[in-house]
Amino acid sequence: MTRIDLRHVDLNLLVIFEMIMLERNVTRAAERLFLGQPAVSAALTRLRMLYNDPLFVRNGRKMEPTVRAVEIEAVLRPALDSISDAVSHTSQFDPATSKDVIRLGLSDDVELALLPQLMRCLGNDAPGMVVVIRRTNYLTINQQLFSGEISLGICYTGDLPANAKRRTLRRSRSVMVHADLVANEPISLEEYCARPHALVSFAGDLSGFIDEELAGIGRCREVTRAIPQFYGLGTLLPGTKLIATVPDYAAAALTANGQLRSEELPFPAPVYDLSMAWSATQDLDPAQRWLRGKVLDCLGDAQ
Repeated sequence: MTRIDLRHVDLNLLVIFEMIMLERNVTRAAERLFLGQPAVSAALTRLRMLYNDPLFVRNGRKMEPTVRAVEIEAVLRPALDSISDAVSHTSQFDPATSKDVIRLGLSDDVELALLPQLMRCLGNDAPGMVVVIRRTNYLTINQQLFSGEISLGICYTGDLPANAKRRTLRRSRSVMVHADLVANEPISLEEYCARPHALVSFAGDLSGFIDEELAGIGRCREVTRAIPQFYGLGTLLPGTKLIATVPDYAAAALTANGQLRSEELPFPAPVYDLSMAWSATQDLDPAQRWLRGKVLDCLGDAQ
C-alpha cells in the first residue's frame, strides 16, 4: 500500500484494533474508547475486510487474536507511537489554561512525600488541570502504562516494556523514624534490634528487605506492627518505642510536623533508584513533559 492509498484507510480503525488486542473483549474496548459497542463491532468488521482475516476468534468471553493479528500488532504499535509523538509535538500547551487530564500512578511512599507539594504546585500553575491518582508499584506499573490506566508512574521499577521511558528521580536510602525527640546518642545496632518495629506492608507480611540485610550480619528485629500505608506511621509511632525503617524522602514527610525524628541506620542498607516511567506515546506530549519537570522539581535529586 502506498501513502496515497492511505487516504482510503480510517486510522481510527487501527486505534480500535489496538484496544481490542489489549482488552480481548469488544465491550471493554468500547468502554475504554468511550464508544458504543455497535460502533466497535462495526469497526472490527471493517478491519476484517481490510486485512482479509478474522483477526479475532471468540473463546468463551475473550477474543483471541489470530496469528495475522499478532503480526499486525507488532508493526502497528510502534507506528501508532510515532504518529502520536508527531501530533503531540506540534500541539500547544499553556499550564495556566490547560484542562488536560493527567493520570498519575504513585506508590504509597511516593504519595506521602510528593503529593502535597505537587498538588500545591499544580494549584498555582495549572489550576484547571485534572489529576487522577492511582496506586502503582513495581509489580503493576508495566500493565498500567501499557493499558493507559496511568500516563506517568513513580515508584521503584524493574524491567520496563520496550516502548516505556524512564528517568531516575533520586538515589534513595533507608533511614529509621521514631518518636525519641530528645536524642542523647544515636540508636545503636543492639538497640535497633531490641526495640519493637512497625513495618509498612500492603500484603500484611512481617518481614522485608531490611530483615534480609540484618540476617546477613547475623542480626534480627521484631516486627510487632504491620500497616498497609505509610501515612499510618504518622499516627502510629508518636508516644511509643516503635521504630519504622522508611525511604529518606518518606521520612522527611513523616517528621515535618515535629512529632517524629529520623536518623541513619546503624548498619549498611542498599540504595535504590526511585524513578518515573511513562509510555513512549507520551514522551513528547507538552503537558506530560511539563508535569515530569514539576515532579523532578518536587522530588528529584538525581545528578
